[in-house]
Amino acid sequence: MTPKLLAALAVLGLLVGACGGSGTGSDSGSKASATTAAGAPAADQITATLSGSGSTFQKSYDEAVIEAFKKVQPKIALSYSGGGSGKGKTDLAQAVDQWAGTDSLVKDADVPTYAKGLLYWPIVAGPITLSYNLPSVAKLTLDADTTAKIFQGDIKTWDDAAIKALNPGVSLPSTKISPVHRSDASGTTTNFTKWLSAASTAGVAKLTAGDSNNGWPTDQVAGNGNAGVATAVKQTAGAIGYVDYSDAKASGLSFASVKNKAGKVVAPSLDGTSAALAKTTIGADLTYNPLNADGDDSYPIATPTWIITQKTYTDANVVNALKAFLSYVYGPGQDLAKDIDFAKLPADYVTKAKAQLDVLTVG
Repeated sequence: MTPKLLAALAVLGLLVGACGGSGTGSDSGSKASATTAAGAPAADQITATLSGSGSTFQKSYDEAVIEAFKKVQPKIALSYSGGGSGKGKTDLAQAVDQWAGTDSLVKDADVPTYAKGLLYWPIVAGPITLSYNLPSVAKLTLDADTTAKIFQGDIKTWDDAAIKALNPGVSLPSTKISPVHRSDASGTTTNFTKWLSAASTAGVAKLTAGDSNNGWPTDQVAGNGNAGVATAVKQTAGAIGYVDYSDAKASGLSFASVKNKAGKVVAPSLDGTSAALAKTTIGADLTYNPLNADGDDSYPIATPTWIITQKTYTDANVVNALKAFLSYVYGPGQDLAKDIDFAKLPADYVTKAKAQLDVLTVG
């Protein structure tokens, strides 16, 4: 368990203690009182198993919310194994799991594979960092054009003229650049490559946007999950990789500030992510895209992430358990976000997500 998770749970524990205790019945069908961390009235206990897989970008947030939720609903066996957005989407479509995490949308061609329907549930947002390993360089600025050329192998050393132009007065070494990308099918990769395509000058970005098969140079290092990329960057002099903010901070990595759509240089932060969300509109299906958002304060690689579920399930206990968990995400779970280095959702996002709970049914 990470220090951030322990700290978040300690805070939540104080809230639970202040609001009162909880109890459980003697059998799976009994009802017992439980006081939520938000001080809500006693709730029915639900017995169900909810297994999930997918996005490693949201994994630390999921782990924190799951641990807190179990104090409220101890009879719901809730787990999340990560594995990348691609795995999560496949596992849900094949009914291997009851829910999944993803940072990228299901392709239109794949929607019919979700025989029981598909629902998106936005949960939080966060920055993708451009994390690098140059001990002599405390501050670094990059833009979309230069970043695309680095990951395509067009820029090969840190003292390249294009990087120097973005960093006047900074002593950049002649160290070889070692880009690190994801080895698994990844929503983080989708968002990173979508940002490159959206924000760079026409014709500069040559990588294909998507979870995988992006056209990386064959000599590049690949890491499994955000944590795998973070580890590879930390262990390789001259490396650079795209890593979620939570894992980058936990790994002690340095990360670049990035020029945004307004031409301002912005460091990755929760405030910069919230600024991007404020310029973003959520769709009727609860999808949203804060990448390359307008605004002077917007961090340009602010990234969406969702829980996805089926629309209907045959087991009423599963439906009730999913509704209870999602309700928790949109209640006390939003207050946990900052402690795990994620930005909470705008209020209107939460309102629309809660309204969708009625769509999740038995069928």
